Amino acid sequence: MALFERDQHIYRDRDALREDYQPEELVGRDEELQTFQAALQPVINGEQPNNIFIYGKTGVGKTAATRYLLSHLKQDAAQYDDLDLSVVFLNCDGLTSSYQIATHLVNELRSETNQISTTGYPLASVYEMLWNELDDRTGTVLIVLDEIDHVQDDSILYQLPRARANGNLERAKVGLIGISNDFSFRDDLSPKVKSSLCEQEIHFPAYNATNLRAILQQRSQVAFHEGVLSSEVIPLCAAYGAKDAGDARQSIDLLMKAGDLAREEGADLVVEDHVKNGRRSLERGRIKEGIMGLTEHGHLVLYALLTLDLEGETPIRSRDVRPRYTRFAEMANRDPLVPRRMRDHLSELAMLGIISVTERNEGRRGGTYREYALDMDVNLILSAMDETVELVGVHESLSEYIDPSDSAESAPSDSFSFSDSISSSDSLSPDA
Repeated sequence: MALFERDQHIYRDRDALREDYQPEELVGRDEELQTFQAALQPVINGEQPNNIFIYGKTGVGKTAATRYLLSHLKQDAAQYDDLDLSVVFLNCDGLTSSYQIATHLVNELRSETNQISTTGYPLASVYEMLWNELDDRTGTVLIVLDEIDHVQDDSILYQLPRARANGNLERAKVGLIGISNDFSFRDDLSPKVKSSLCEQEIHFPAYNATNLRAILQQRSQVAFHEGVLSSEVIPLCAAYGAKDAGDARQSIDLLMKAGDLAREEGADLVVEDHVKNGRRSLERGRIKEGIMGLTEHGHLVLYALLTLDLEGETPIRSRDVRPRYTRFAEMANRDPLVPRRMRDHLSELAMLGIISVTERNEGRRGGTYREYALDMDVNLILSAMDETVELVGVHESLSEYIDPSDSAESAPSDSFSFSDSISSSDSLSPDA
């Protein structure tokens, strides 16, 4: 008997739920697609392309819409003999400088046997190579820079849109499409860059539950066999996605996780419990990944807030978190950060959605300040903080979550018994 056999009971084509799947039609983005199509119209007319800036949160269809329209644009342009269109797509994740982007663009435009090193050339020389490669294309070249907000200097964002006006290009007509998850990135650009790069702006708002249901329905018809999804599955996945910032990727991932759980169980149907269990599993993975990406001091700040939350001391000001954090840092043989840097870690935890922040305004006498509280399940947080708990020890507030005897061997002997060294009142000490 074979150990592995194909299981096609639940899925017809599971790859239709993967991130790189390109549907034949985009749903839920009619207005944005219409605006985007109008911005690309000069290309098909053989005119100088617009420079387009697209922004919106992660998972709202920016990249998918760009790939979809550019695919159709290339097909439609092929019917015109006098129109030569090239598209270069570059993801800027991991590329932080104009030099890195310029060298990668040169290599994208060149053959595999004529690549250049990504280090060692003067920037001016790299730009000269880039202009030569673009002019060799002679026609229209659209350059897509996805996750453009990773770029920390804006030289390339000035040079590309103005290459023809500055006399760097004679034949090629270049258009730049920038895609960003962070609209504040636009505000940080210099005025000369902003006026060129943001010639046409398109905002992709978060999906609502209705949009997400349409997207999931479209994907499910390709991905699953008919009749294997119970009626509540797609509405529930859409509702969770709408609640989680309108992210289509999260909704699709949740639908795939539910399908995987049903397949693992050998179930005939994907039902509500598979969705709920799948959400818990995915949430645990996201939280763990976010926490594990924190610095050591980020872990110590989170551990301090976690114990204060369990003691009922939250919402709490950063100055009242500091004594607990300082004590934890000392027990871990680390030098505590200054208050401002500790607050930076609290802000990062809030950005990750691990803790919540509330603005308080006490008027002239009390001023404005922030209060912090835990916003995630304790067990999920602890599952990603094993090393911190072992380094510092098990705080008495965690007694119902962790058996101290389980950690006694791995925790340092001088940092294990919190009940002797830290009282719950230390969280009430004012931070000077």
